[in-house]
Amino acid sequence: MIQIRPVSDLRNKFPDIEKAVGGGEPVFLTKNGYGAMVVLSLEAYSKLTDGVEVALDEADRYASENEKRYTHEEVFSNLRRRVNG
Repeated sequence: MIQIRPVSDLRNKFPDIEKAVGGGEPVFLTKNGYGAMVVLSLEAYSKLTDGVEVALDEADRYASENEKRYTHEEVFSNLRRRVNG
């Protein structure tokens, strides 16, 4: 279930937020009625970013060894094909 809370809950109800993110789900925080930030557990954040640094290093290595450059559209159309099957 999506949890949306005011940012003041970080100060006033931290244990509740800590418990909510401990279950692996994010908590969306609002300020003055608008989205301000998302709180995640370290485990959920790690899963979200797992492999990003390795992929960036691989891309840097590839770029240094190859002359070919891709346009924005080429990159994202290839990603869309992979995601959509």
